[in-house]
Amino acid sequence: MAFSEGGASWKLVFRRVAGGLRPPHHRRSIWSAGVPLIALAAGLLFTTSATTADGTTLRDDRRPQLTQLIAEKRKRLAASEKEAAGLLTQVDRETTRLAELDQPAKDQADALRQTAGFSRLSGPGVTVTLNDSPRRGADFGDNAPDNDDLVVHQGDVQAVVNALWAGGAEAMTIMDVRVISTSAVRCVGNTLLLHGQVFSPPFKITAIGEPTTMSHALESAEGVRQFREAVADFGLGYTEKVEKNVTVQAYDGSTDLRSAQAAQ
Repeated sequence: MAFSEGGASWKLVFRRVAGGLRPPHHRRSIWSAGVPLIALAAGLLFTTSATTADGTTLRDDRRPQLTQLIAEKRKRLAASEKEAAGLLTQVDRETTRLAELDQPAKDQADALRQTAGFSRLSGPGVTVTLNDSPRRGADFGDNAPDNDDLVVHQGDVQAVVNALWAGGAEAMTIMDVRVISTSAVRCVGNTLLLHGQVFSPPFKITAIGEPTTMSHALESAEGVRQFREAVADFGLGYTEKVEKNVTVQAYDGSTDLRSAQAAQ
């Protein structure tokens, strides 16, 4: 009887120990229930990343590839420019050879080159310089003008250029760049765009011709008169200088035509 009671006591002890290791049902928290869901979500995330990567690195550094691509493009561009220069040299050589066979045609072409602006020219002329106002709107107090009134615009430059041509200009440069029949003056903000080059004010316009005639043409041009009035009102810059002897360089830019129309 004593042995049987001892065995029952040991069984009771084991049950209590095992019961103490397992938390009662009512003591389980929300975290213990959420652990399987978190593990499942992590597994799905790892599986998706592995499928997307497909054996590659998702954050692979592609800078070396881009550097190599840029280097190859630059190499091709340099080769194309070299080839273009060689073709132009060949064209000039063949043109010269053919011109030697027809001297009258050569003389006529040389005369047209000067008129077209492809030869250097020197002589008396006029230089006009246009500049933005150094003042700002706040400097005028309550009657502050618009900021557009304080800068040189495309129309101002064109007014001077047209007046000089009307005054008999034989050749002209803007910012020392030769102006030809296909030249277009464009302004982007307060900068000047001419033949792919960007210039900031002051804008210098030089024309070769009879100075007195060109000066009279500037005085009579409506656009130029309006700009001179703005000089007095807003402090814009306008200077006109007679040149005894000035040189304009030949035009050396592209001569490709995008469109043309026969003269009537």
